[in-house]
Amino acid sequence: MNHTHRLTEHPSFTHADGYGSVPPDRAAHPLRRAGDRPPPRATVSLVVPARNEARNIPWVFEQIPDCVDEVILVDGDSVDATVHMATRCLPAVRHVEQSGPGKGNALRTGFRSATGDHIVMMDADGSMLPGEIPHYLHFLDNGFDFVKGSRFIAGGGSLDITRIRRLGNQALLAAVNHLYDAKLTDLCYGFCAFRRDFLDDLDLHSSGFEIETEMIAHALRSGLRIAEVPSLELPRRSGRSNLHAVSDGRRVLRTLLSERPGARSAARTAGSAA
Repeated sequence: MNHTHRLTEHPSFTHADGYGSVPPDRAAHPLRRAGDRPPPRATVSLVVPARNEARNIPWVFEQIPDCVDEVILVDGDSVDATVHMATRCLPAVRHVEQSGPGKGNALRTGFRSATGDHIVMMDADGSMLPGEIPHYLHFLDNGFDFVKGSRFIAGGGSLDITRIRRLGNQALLAAVNHLYDAKLTDLCYGFCAFRRDFLDDLDLHSSGFEIETEMIAHALRSGLRIAEVPSLELPRRSGRSNLHAVSDGRRVLRTLLSERPGARSAARTAGSAA
């Protein structure tokens, strides 16, 4: 069953008789009594894995919106001033060391440390806009469990993607939509948000860049309600990317095949027969 929705517009609230607007709080809860209080706002943790991103951290951190309650910087043995720069830009940042190599390990370390109701993940290289975070939270606050950015729906785009990366993403996207009966528009993009309550359901084990695919595969397989929101990918502001298109693409494909519905059961059956 396909649980993916592509939603890009925020709802507006009007009186049923059409005479003007009403406060969003009253419109969202039409049966609330005058003395009732609105439910508490969900808290938000932002997890930022970083390795040698000292020159990019200030630009990223200065744009983090007020809706973020907690910022967790997961440092991957940086040899530059990444950690020092982060604490200078945002004294309240929580710095945690990852327990092993790879982006997947960094994200899993950050997720375990997060305390917010919602967890947002984004890169530290300046390729993702922190100002888009409220769009992700809007859908988490309105019934969705997992929200992912898409560069290929209306309102999204990329100023950085190469021809090879685009072709690879299209091939892998076709694979995930076929194997998981989905209708996603983007796959290899790591700007995502999800409810922390579903962290165990995501069941993450990957150590490298393929963790982004593992998250989506497990969200689809678990039947989570998924929304895609438009996102603009910018060029990395400085430094070189740690991504290797061909080798990481192969790891993504192996992840899709090994985690597809029924694959684990088939593997266990084959092992028992042997």
